[in-house]
Amino acid sequence: MLFGDKILQYRDELLKDLAYFLRIESIDGEKNEECDRALAFLIKRAQDFGLDYALVTDKSVHVQLGEGGKLCGVLSHVDVVPAGNNWSVIPFELTERDGRLYGRGIADDKGAALINLYCLRALKENGVTGKNTLRAIFGSAEETGMHDMKGYFAKEPLPDMAFTPDSDYGICYAEKGILQLCVSTPTNEAKVLSQFHAGKAVNAVPDLAYVMLDSSGYDEQLLMRLADASDGSFEFNYTIDGLMIISRGKAAHACEPQKGKNAAALLIDLITNAYDVEDIGQLCSFIDYAFNCETNGRSLGLKMSDSVSGELTVNLGMVHIEDSTAEAYFDIRYPVTVNGDYVLRQFKAVAEYSGLNVRVVHHDKPLHLEKDSPLIQELSAAYEAVMGEPPTLYATGGGTYARKLAGRGVAFGPHFPGDPINMHNADESMDKENFFKHAQICLEAMYRLFVN
Repeated sequence: MLFGDKILQYRDELLKDLAYFLRIESIDGEKNEECDRALAFLIKRAQDFGLDYALVTDKSVHVQLGEGGKLCGVLSHVDVVPAGNNWSVIPFELTERDGRLYGRGIADDKGAALINLYCLRALKENGVTGKNTLRAIFGSAEETGMHDMKGYFAKEPLPDMAFTPDSDYGICYAEKGILQLCVSTPTNEAKVLSQFHAGKAVNAVPDLAYVMLDSSGYDEQLLMRLADASDGSFEFNYTIDGLMIISRGKAAHACEPQKGKNAAALLIDLITNAYDVEDIGQLCSFIDYAFNCETNGRSLGLKMSDSVSGELTVNLGMVHIEDSTAEAYFDIRYPVTVNGDYVLRQFKAVAEYSGLNVRVVHHDKPLHLEKDSPLIQELSAAYEAVMGEPPTLYATGGGTYARKLAGRGVAFGPHFPGDPINMHNADESMDKENFFKHAQICLEAMYRLFVN
């Protein structure tokens, strides 16, 4: 019997804890007290299991088993993106339906975080003595730039070997660079456009956007004709403040923006076909010609790819225009062999030509490990022991805590190919059996890191 199978004895209790955990609306920056509650819940359960723990910063905790030897880590996060729209179930509750587990955070990353804690419990309660130190490290600001890990590793050493179950199976040996930018105008001088709002997270494709226009009857007829010919889905409402147009799209993670439908970009495309620049402002004009509903950066002069990690992608994540404020947020994932400074210079050159300001919100350089590294060999053995076949090695545009490990860690699970988890989208879910299959792989990997 594989050691990883021992996690299955906790199935019912794990699901009960998961139901409680998912009800905590831990959205960093919006509900910080809920992020605190999520970490406090893990601490409480660690105490219940008799495990050692430390609240390292107000945004990070670790739970530990063993002392000495190599420091081995498993990193996960308890914060989630906002629920968004179009759910068929209550977002912040665990719902089981047709063999699937639904809820915001079930796949990214609360489900895996809770499994990490239960794996430590399984090791302790089965009397395993390891020659290494095994830490489950939990953060609460992964979705908003990973400053939680910056604070954590300012106080604690980097693991010698680590993985983060926050991606897909098999093993992610390369992660694209992530460059998040804010583009703004010094003043908002749009004559017709009074408000434009879309998105709540730069790393997600916005599924809803709206604009307020001080328009004439002729403008409205033109807009409706353009809407009929567009790929977008629009709703026109007449209010005391003018014409409101609502755009509906489809959410997706910024690492795969082509899988979504950008409500903000489609709405900007609509209004720029009906109005001049001075009517809607320079920011909307820039988005129309430089982003142009694309996800490959072609109009920005950034279309590129490499053989390791694939194509560069661009996502328009948020737009906020009202009163004197006019700003938009972009998320760029660039190939691992590309210099991020070049990407930034090129983007700035296009934006500054339109008189716009560009500010770097966040920049994570690419991650790339050798395929035959000891860590990848150890994780491969654990995966093959459970699944009966070796894992594939792949690159991703996603960003995980592995970036914070200075080349000592990779992303490993928990999502299986063919399982539509809807990460950062409505109806986030996992196949129930896949959820527990990941638990077995995770425990097997943690066991091997602990004892070898």
